[in-house]
Amino acid sequence: MTKAAKFQDPMFHNEDKAREALEAELWPDGPYCRHCGNSDPDKIAKMQGKSHRPGLYYCNECKGQFTVTVGTVLERSKVPLTKWLMAAHMVNSGKNGVSAHEIHRNLGVTYKTAWFMMHRLREAMNELNPTPMGGEGQAVQADETYYGNSKRAKSYRKGHSHKSAVIALVEPKGRARVFQVKKATAATVREILVTNVHRQSELHTDESRLYLVVGKEFAEHKTVEHGTAGGGYYVGKEGQTTNHVENFFGNFKRSMKGTYRFCSEQHLQRYLNEFQFRHNNRAGLGVNDGERTAKALKGIEGKRLTYRIANAAKEH
Repeated sequence: MTKAAKFQDPMFHNEDKAREALEAELWPDGPYCRHCGNSDPDKIAKMQGKSHRPGLYYCNECKGQFTVTVGTVLERSKVPLTKWLMAAHMVNSGKNGVSAHEIHRNLGVTYKTAWFMMHRLREAMNELNPTPMGGEGQAVQADETYYGNSKRAKSYRKGHSHKSAVIALVEPKGRARVFQVKKATAATVREILVTNVHRQSELHTDESRLYLVVGKEFAEHKTVEHGTAGGGYYVGKEGQTTNHVENFFGNFKRSMKGTYRFCSEQHLQRYLNEFQFRHNNRAGLGVNDGERTAKALKGIEGKRLTYRIANAAKEH
């Protein structure tokens, strides 16, 4: 799957090929027990009897049975693996994402199933152990925006206080990291910056007061005077800019409006994780669609997302 996948590939149409592709991705050194961690090939047997379901393994260490989907976001799913791989490829083959309705129409599953599949895949895209951004001699751009509370909604109320705040950190030629916060305050911004950005980095922001104090904790803090009514600048006198983080926000908002149409506040962080993942594994960094999909599938391990958790609040 590290090559550019095509919809004609057998793994999208044959269940056995799909399982083999997933096993090759998650078990490059051979199967290991999802229950006890045993990886000794002499103590793991593939069960191939007529009464056993395909892909079932038996562990002689803990006497447990397992498949490649046990202990992942795909565990206990009734959706065929071919459709899971197709959905994963579709959501990772374009920077604008794909809606649950499109998954529903193209894969022949119900909208409810497609909606849940998308949330499981977004859970897989979540980075669990990120490393610090920036470093000595490197810049990190920070900015905030607000999302939600559409004017079309009956409950629409004017002002940022009625929207979800989003803080983004972007390396100009590298990664992005995005956070949904209840309210953008200096304390909230500081907590995000000091836990995610190397202190030897240059911090580039606009003239917002949110960054004035925390900026002193980094090697240097440079601001861009955007001004009002188009009277400011895009690039500061020393070359500092926030163009990259603003481009990230622009792509996110255009895609949310054009592809997804609506997202409730409860699920916003998962959508942010999706856009963050694609940004961090984009073609500009040498990652093609197949490799991006493979990385997303590697993230399914060690995570579970039940329908009860995902559907705690209704999303359209």
